[in-house]
Amino acid sequence: MSAARQRPFRRMTYTAVALMSAGALVAGCTSNEPESSGDGGGNAAASDNDEEGDNVVIGFSAPAADHGWMAGITEAARAVDEEYDDVELRVAEGTNDVGTQISQVETFINDGVDAIVLLPFDGDALTPVALQAMEAGIPVINVDREFNSPFAARATILGDNYGMGVSAGTYICEELGDQPDAVVAEIAGIDSLPLTQDRSQGFADALADCGLEVSNRVAAEFTVESGEAEAANLLQAAPQIDALWNHDDDQGVGVLAAIENAGRDEFIMVGGAGSANAMRAIEAGDSVLKATVIYPHTQAADGVRLARLIAQGKGISDLNSQGVPREIVLNAPVVTADNVDQFLDAAFES
Repeated sequence: MSAARQRPFRRMTYTAVALMSAGALVAGCTSNEPESSGDGGGNAAASDNDEEGDNVVIGFSAPAADHGWMAGITEAARAVDEEYDDVELRVAEGTNDVGTQISQVETFINDGVDAIVLLPFDGDALTPVALQAMEAGIPVINVDREFNSPFAARATILGDNYGMGVSAGTYICEELGDQPDAVVAEIAGIDSLPLTQDRSQGFADALADCGLEVSNRVAAEFTVESGEAEAANLLQAAPQIDALWNHDDDQGVGVLAAIENAGRDEFIMVGGAGSANAMRAIEAGDSVLKATVIYPHTQAADGVRLARLIAQGKGISDLNSQGVPREIVLNAPVVTADNVDQFLDAAFES
């Protein structure tokens, strides 16, 4: 079988696994009994998890909303709070100061909240205080940026950074077809972050599957200004490009501005994260941006749902295993003009 025929199969397999994880989480809002001491043969689905249960207080802390994706994180978490009369969500002010975020979690511990949903500014730095919460009997749901100890969280919800790269690379392979000399460029995020490294590795691995590699690469900082500056540098260094992947739609606003200023339109561009403005550009079809790869801004919202289930002693229905899984990795689908209507209404604004 040719490589061209293998790629779609691999992507379907990869996506199916991610969808099963995401689907299990969605199913948590159907029905399930609290954990029992039975023989472990499966849960008896006898109550609706959306029905009002014990009142729970959930503390939530995340970095400052200094770009669209992070603003969407907190907004989506607040929306879940409004859905449940049995949930009181205490939202700490977003901060990029590690000391301040540690103090926020310590306050939650002292207040005796029932659960904590924490998207740490720095996973390593927040690990000790997360451990303190767990040792105090308060379940912690870790979101997006992982702690460095498996004992610091009861459950972890992650976007699929490696999968984003795979999805972007697979899409570009399919669009370029049999062009072994195609020039592929990449505008990454902050290179020192593991998430950026994972995205780039997934991208390189997917391109290698169709005999391509990244010819030109720069790294920005997830901001509009850095996206524009680095894209201008890239375009000057690469007089010919066939495809470009930009890791982040927030910085993509600047990337598209640089492309327009340079008068370049010979290539296709794929975005990352899934902002509403990127999707509207894809829908309009009047720019080089043809697709974006979702990195869910709903992770903290899912974390609040999980925190409620855990605090109320419930589990995720439609799973034979009892309780809530320790880790859930969400899917990284590609949004194109063909399916943008399925994603646009739920997208965040850059």
